[in-house]
Amino acid sequence: MASSESQSLLGSLAGYSSLDETAHVGTLFHDLQVSTLLSAPDADQQIKDLATLISHRGVVFFKNQDISVPQMKELTTKLGELSGKPESSKLHVHPISEDTPELPADISVISSMGGISRADVRRGTRASNGWHADITFENVPSDYTMLKMHTVPRIGGDTLWASGYEAYDRLSPAMKRFLEGLTAVHDGSFFLDYAKSSGIKVQESRGSPENTGTHLKAVHPVIRTNPVTGFRTLYVNKTFTKRIVELREDESDNLLDFLFRHLSENHDLQVRYRWSSNDLAIWDNRSSFHTATNDYDAPRGGNRVVSVGERPFFDPKSRSRREALGLPELA
Repeated sequence: MASSESQSLLGSLAGYSSLDETAHVGTLFHDLQVSTLLSAPDADQQIKDLATLISHRGVVFFKNQDISVPQMKELTTKLGELSGKPESSKLHVHPISEDTPELPADISVISSMGGISRADVRRGTRASNGWHADITFENVPSDYTMLKMHTVPRIGGDTLWASGYEAYDRLSPAMKRFLEGLTAVHDGSFFLDYAKSSGIKVQESRGSPENTGTHLKAVHPVIRTNPVTGFRTLYVNKTFTKRIVELREDESDNLLDFLFRHLSENHDLQVRYRWSSNDLAIWDNRSSFHTATNDYDAPRGGNRVVSVGERPFFDPKSRSRREALGLPELA
């Protein structure tokens, strides 16, 4: 069953059966077809409640969904709009997405055959190198991502998510204070290299007036505030975060290595999801991280929609999740 935290957040979704997968991240709905939310009499309220739940729980899963690609785009757009994102923020067009007769460029094809999800996969390296939040190399990165998997291997190909809230809460008070004054460079330039080697034209207009050109670098706070929950979260990731601006290079390298390991090695702030065909996940990139498990040889594929949110910020008046929920601080 859902935790007391989730029960208090369900609102208009309380009539559906849900289960919290772990204490800190991940909720599963068994009997909710998300396509029906778009035509519900109280559609805006249900979608807003869903956005709130996702932002609190990090990621929400739905079994065997019938939602179409146009409906995915509509619902992802509404999740951001109804939870307060800027009017100028639309759906993201990935730098190496291509318009095809089947799918527009604002639908990312997630495929084991190549493309976005394989551009930086390096076999023979640690699996933990894949942890990331979507498009943090953009000046205005993502709020919500929706992924529907239509092709899954019989064994393997799971995805893991980790809670940025809990990662922040497990830091010492002194470390929290230190990190809250820092910013970091996020770099997605390897997509430019992939585009060049693959003969793909880079998309230079990517869902916000501030996400243009071919300079795939941005500077964001190391600790940010999620505007939906008001909670503080760690906001660095192994794939895109390259340098802490205010530190010397060796200091930055060592601190980032600690933070990456802090996130990837604490399995009790993570959830692992085993996909079935047509399962759907929606997550909040502002306060969760994810990584695929590259332990399969059969085809694996799905369609992804990424919404652009707001510029990351840190509000010194914001609280931690544990503080807000009255959970005990860690010694």
